[in-house]
Amino acid sequence: MKPWHALAWSAGMVGAVVTGTAVSLASYSSRIAVQRRNGAEDDPYQGEALGRLEPDRGSTVAADDGVPLAVQEVGPADGGEAELTVVLVHGYSLDSRCWHFQRRDLPRLSDPNVRLVLYDQRSHGRSGHSRRANCTIEQLGRDLDAVLRATARRGPVVLAGHSMGGMAIMALAEQRPELFRDRIAGVALLSTSAGQVGARGLPKPWLSKNNPLTRTMGVLAQWQPNLVESARRSGSHVAWNAVRRLAFGDRDVDTALVDLTDDMIASTTVETVTDFLDTLGSHDRTAALAGLRHSEVLVMGGDADRLIPFSHSETIAARLPDAELVRLEGAGHMAILERAEPVTEGLSELVRRVARNERTEGTAEKVSGS
Repeated sequence: MKPWHALAWSAGMVGAVVTGTAVSLASYSSRIAVQRRNGAEDDPYQGEALGRLEPDRGSTVAADDGVPLAVQEVGPADGGEAELTVVLVHGYSLDSRCWHFQRRDLPRLSDPNVRLVLYDQRSHGRSGHSRRANCTIEQLGRDLDAVLRATARRGPVVLAGHSMGGMAIMALAEQRPELFRDRIAGVALLSTSAGQVGARGLPKPWLSKNNPLTRTMGVLAQWQPNLVESARRSGSHVAWNAVRRLAFGDRDVDTALVDLTDDMIASTTVETVTDFLDTLGSHDRTAALAGLRHSEVLVMGGDADRLIPFSHSETIAARLPDAELVRLEGAGHMAILERAEPVTEGLSELVRRVARNERTEGTAEKVSGS
């Protein structure tokens, strides 16, 4: 991917403003605005509360450094007792709304009944702001551990991570491999990578803290956050089109899905965007995948993913020969929205396999968050 593509994905129009080119994009922005309005008129999700589903319970979990993590819990739709817990871990510059379709459909499963736990990563969504020094994938693994200890203390667990969320799961496996022997019975790694993100996908220079452009953006975001965010909003239509092109495989993707993704990215501050770049570039947890060998594993990715190409999924699956590898034809990085049906079905089948295994082993334990 060209560096300017990564810039558009990570920070909307901030880079263009920094380099003095924003004015020249005004007419292009107007054309994109027209496309967005035309697409909205044919929106098949007009009756869908896209990204607005309410949880059964909301809470705050304190990370080990005190950052408050916003957590949501959803029980089985039929009101029955859950047989296991599914924890959904979102990716970079997104928030828990990205799991809308899985959040809607997984609680409807009846065999087994499941409860869901979703949370916003530090400095994302409704969670608290983190110091730059703690914006690392290693810390995200510890955050996931804190969420599990607070919300899924008993019973089998399935973890599903998208993009950076999958990396957080790998970090947890590196830190606490015993959990994957004793508690975490299933893992889904969606559109993610075990390492060398800069070699295939996002360009390595963009992921470096030594890149002068990313350093400038980070300094500006800390020094004049309101100015930077205002500049970013001034190019919102152009950023929206960049999101459509980079995050989705199909250029005719429904505008409502692009709107939701764009809103999540726009809600993530430029400071947060730059704070996490270095950890994404240095991420290498290939060895940690061995910790997943005790769990049922699903690896899934889109073959039109421009940010983390499908070859990363193939690399993960090669390290886990018992894992199920699913290629989503034509899907981009936001496959969890763009190909929601096969993604949800894949997660559902993973959950069913885990439930069957637990029943066979006769180790079923009451599921509880406390």
